[in-house]
Amino acid sequence: MKILVLGAGAWGTALAIGAAHQQEVSLWSRDAAQVAAMQAARENARYLAGQAFPPGLQVLQGANIAALADAHDLVIVATPMAGLRDVLTRLRHTATPVAWLCKGFEPVQGSASFGLLAHEIQAQVAPDLIAGVLSGPSFAQEVARGQPTALVAASAHKALRDVLVNAFHSPSLRVYANDDLVGVEVGGAVKNVLAIATGLCDGLHLGLNARAALITRGLAEMTRLGLALGAKAETFMGLSGLGDLVLTATGDLSRNRKVGLCLAQGMTLDQAVASLGHVAEGVYCARTVVQRAQHLGLDMPIAQGVVALLDGQLKPAQAVALLMGRTPAAE
Repeated sequence: MKILVLGAGAWGTALAIGAAHQQEVSLWSRDAAQVAAMQAARENARYLAGQAFPPGLQVLQGANIAALADAHDLVIVATPMAGLRDVLTRLRHTATPVAWLCKGFEPVQGSASFGLLAHEIQAQVAPDLIAGVLSGPSFAQEVARGQPTALVAASAHKALRDVLVNAFHSPSLRVYANDDLVGVEVGGAVKNVLAIATGLCDGLHLGLNARAALITRGLAEMTRLGLALGAKAETFMGLSGLGDLVLTATGDLSRNRKVGLCLAQGMTLDQAVASLGHVAEGVYCARTVVQRAQHLGLDMPIAQGVVALLDGQLKPAQAVALLMGRTPAAE
């Protein structure tokens, strides 16, 4: 199978490395200097240093990604959420199946009152694509090293689910099929926001009791939003819900968790983001998550607290006090 990965960040590169042990993989970047460096070094020193490219992985660049897509059996979009609309627009006429890796809500466009999930963007700009998402609890470094990982391939198209399983299932990577595209995307988006809150909790040394409560109540918020958008409740107890939330909220490799830790240490948001060297999607989609919830008439107090913290309206200790001071309620 010939796979095209569009985007040479850490996660796109890691997935390309893993697949290239059994498939023919092309890793594409728009950055000519990065392409030249990866071709020469046979590694992505910028985002995934020390992970050598297998022989089955080639690096390429080209302006016409639609033509590249037509020459492959599967396209994986590994751009940040902010770049998805442009890429899907350029791929709108391809017959090649397409799956995205990005997790989050798109920032509000124009006069819209809320941002969209990835499948909603696709419905607007490329409705005829055979498309879906590959998601789940996964740190790029561990996937590139071949450490055991489980992912979810979600799509309304069984053909795409089957292609994703065949493309990436391996001795170290298990891929489960799921038809709940909405639930998988909501889980992947909201867990990043909750990870910022959990990092804050740990950075303030509030204890393991507080962390467990925060994760559990965060899962309730995630599920509430997902159900309102048409997802299945059981999806949030699976890999793309609880699994991804636990990993991102507690793992030391989590960029979103690190943002919360940095804010707890007194850094400004700009300083926290600059310290990462990578994108932390929770920073960019927290406000959009809350906007979408408000549009649906939903209460998401943890996500709302994160937004107030990121906007500088609350200090870390104040955000915690606000959550703990809420009126008692049934679970």
